[in-house]
Amino acid sequence: MAGRPARRRRRAGPAEPAGTQQDLGPPADPESVARTILLTKLTAQARSRQELADALAAKAVPDDVAERVLDRFEQVGLVDDAAFADRWVRSRQSSRGLSRRALAHELRAKGIDNGLISTSLEQVQPADEHETAHRLVQRKLRSTRGLDRLVRTRRLAGMLARKGYPPGVAMQVVRDALAAEESDETADSWSS
Repeated sequence: MAGRPARRRRRAGPAEPAGTQQDLGPPADPESVARTILLTKLTAQARSRQELADALAAKAVPDDVAERVLDRFEQVGLVDDAAFADRWVRSRQSSRGLSRRALAHELRAKGIDNGLISTSLEQVQPADEHETAHRLVQRKLRSTRGLDRLVRTRRLAGMLARKGYPPGVAMQVVRDALAAEESDETADSWSS
């Protein structure tokens, strides 16, 4: 290798400074940008029309283009607020134990129409809601053992209140659970 001149490597780099039109390519069609944004959002999880409209607005998609693309997505069934609300209610009620009131609040925040909210909440019966509250209290009851009854009542009722349960329902479920626990403890002490 001696005697051979050293080769100089040429660096590959942009011919123009970063951020110029050559880097970005031709301007994108607003409709294709909107479709890409919507498909990306819908791939992650189902969303309401309002959430998708907000995402398009955040990316500066013109309003007329956003409406047109959202209407088309609705026509082909990719955006369906009624189905979204039904799935949301089923999922959040079973996984988080939320009350009808809390579910309605969440759906309103997602831009769902009040009529659709009412229809979706029909699947949660008052008896189911009461049973869910009871199950939540039973789960939390174990972690409050050893505390004063008043403290336990306050913590358990507070937990239900944060999940949207009315105070009357919360207090009734908590009182019933504490009374049942005390009667079980009394029965256990008699049998020992």
